[in-house]
Amino acid sequence: MASSTTPPPSDPEKMDNQLHHIQEAPTIFNTNINHDPEKPSAIPIEGESKNNTTAKPSSKQEEPKLEQPNSPQQPDHDQNKKTTWNASRTSISRFLLICYSFILMGMSDGAIGALIPYLETYYSISYTIVSLVFLSPFVGYLLAALFNNLIHHYFGQRGVAILGPVCRLIGFIPMACHPPYPALPVVMLFTGFGNGIEDSAWNAWVGNMRSANELLGIIHGCYGLGATIGPLIATSMVTKCGLEWFTFYYVMVGLNGSELVAMTAAFWTATKEVYRAGIAESESEGDVADVDADEEGGGAGGENEGGNKRTTTRTVMRDPIPWIVAMFLLGYVGAEVSLGGWIVTFMLKVRHAEPFNAGLTVTFFWLGLTVGRVVLGFITGRIGEKLAISGYLLLCIALQLLYWLVPSFVASAIFVSFLGFFLGPLFPAAIVSATKLLPPGYHVSAIGFAAAFGGGGAAIFPFAVGAIAQKKGVTVLQPIVLAILVFILLMWWLLPGGLKPGGLERARENKEKVGDEVRKGFRWLKGKAEKTQ
Repeated sequence: MASSTTPPPSDPEKMDNQLHHIQEAPTIFNTNINHDPEKPSAIPIEGESKNNTTAKPSSKQEEPKLEQPNSPQQPDHDQNKKTTWNASRTSISRFLLICYSFILMGMSDGAIGALIPYLETYYSISYTIVSLVFLSPFVGYLLAALFNNLIHHYFGQRGVAILGPVCRLIGFIPMACHPPYPALPVVMLFTGFGNGIEDSAWNAWVGNMRSANELLGIIHGCYGLGATIGPLIATSMVTKCGLEWFTFYYVMVGLNGSELVAMTAAFWTATKEVYRAGIAESESEGDVADVDADEEGGGAGGENEGGNKRTTTRTVMRDPIPWIVAMFLLGYVGAEVSLGGWIVTFMLKVRHAEPFNAGLTVTFFWLGLTVGRVVLGFITGRIGEKLAISGYLLLCIALQLLYWLVPSFVASAIFVSFLGFFLGPLFPAAIVSATKLLPPGYHVSAIGFAAAFGGGGAAIFPFAVGAIAQKKGVTVLQPIVLAILVFILLMWWLLPGGLKPGGLERARENKEKVGDEVRKGFRWLKGKAEKTQ
């Protein structure tokens, strides 16, 4: 942390010692400001001057002169600066619309898997060819990863709120018109780009709020809710109502049109100037000092001049943490969408289930994912992200083995439901971990890149499953997903911070490097082995 130029001492211990010598009665309120970040009175009221200490205070709330709002060394200062989802009516409406947006993203992703058998029949195509509907959005996600930061810098959140629904409509309208199959992968590219920029932008925004684990669990629970009802609606329309597969996209066009109108109204004031000012304010608090110590030429610190300079994606990519998180999310999303996309086909071909029952199985998977994100989101932050996710992943590996090896439809439906439950909190926890390990100036670029790049897993791995299944059968789904789960567990252990609560925050303060805990573990095992010899 850069040293403060203000005369009062910035050492928190010295400030606490001085506070104890102040008269108790008039200063009880003041001493709580630095130690209770949840006190609403510690947050400046909107429109009120931050330097209220210059006004004549009342006798009851007289504040001593050593209260220094401008000192970056005050305890819990960053927590006090974080916004809440219900800080104003505008914030509430935006958060609720983000939940709605994630529901639509979930419906879009979840329905594809349920519709694959009917796409195969309608177009008379193979597994490999039909899997292109998974692969083409990957290009859109990659473009979203590259342009997310630029969109924020030049258009603000308003640009994301408009461009995301528009891109999805560009994809859904042709789908509703059931064009020749070669056109489907092309239009799905726009759907991937729209999902990618909204996914990354809203994850970065909510990830910087108070109670981020719980809030991210809610919005990703909304994604799971959409992925639950999407296949159910699509399957019912085809199997129960006798409609063609493309009629589902009539519904999606209408829902995304309403999102476009509502999002535009809610985020109209979230301009590029507002975004740049917010970045400049967060960095002016001194949080970017960690970056200045490592980056020659300033890096993210260059935004203090009114926020006109920006932290480029290239600068952020020099840090290995965004890459670790991106690879973790790539594997996680790949496992999630591979399961959701091929469960119906697996149950039909391998477990010999009835079509409607097979469709219900994927609904159970997404429902488990939804409940897991909401319920486990309240547990993950309390026991620590590193330890919690390690435990969840070990349980997922065990459930995946059971799903693969127990040849029973009922047992498979149960195992895959619990698999979704424990997979649920992985994405939100990865986003929260990134915000704790990286400086604020990196958040939009790093989280945007990781979320969008990770979203590409929804394209690569389901396509790989389809391509291999064409030669080996759909049973290849199980070993592929198992290998992905082992891979992301190893990626997770590479993040610094250990497995104890608060480890991620200490890792940033101590500037621990990626893989430090793994190296410590190897040294410990080597020492134990030498002692036994």
